[in-house]
Amino acid sequence: MENNACVIGREGRSYVVRASTVVPGTRDEVFAFFSDAANLEALTPKHLNFSIVSPQPVNIKQGAIIDYRLKLYGIPFGWQTEITVWEPPFRFVDEQRKGPYHYWIHEHSFVEQDATTLVQDHVCYSPWGGALVNALFVARDVEKIFNFRARRLQELFTQQQLRSLA
Repeated sequence: MENNACVIGREGRSYVVRASTVVPGTRDEVFAFFSDAANLEALTPKHLNFSIVSPQPVNIKQGAIIDYRLKLYGIPFGWQTEITVWEPPFRFVDEQRKGPYHYWIHEHSFVEQDATTLVQDHVCYSPWGGALVNALFVARDVEKIFNFRARRLQELFTQQQLRSLA
């Protein structure tokens, strides 16, 4: 998969997102960024009005529960995820416990490549409303969110690299 790629397909009854981007920085630096739940807001498009409801700072580890609020098409809703796998600095998995999907399982993995890190996302999900809702709204929105996230990661880590050179 090329840098900044986001592909959505189908596997059985699930929809699958595979996204990747390469950012400047070591795996430890990139994983540390993802280990701070407060950074999720910087990776989420503003129009979603995303906010973390859980008291900050969130101690991210296996079993951690994180509550969020966001708006989609002007409709506010809550979302709760649980960290079900925590393997620093290689990967972690969050799974929706409450929210807009039947299920959402998101694996984040980090592969160091010289002075850069490949950030890979693998998401299995099933939207309420099935194939029609996915085709009309969900797949397009998810792709836009992951593309935004890739651009923001590159911006943030490029800025960080420039600051460290100054």
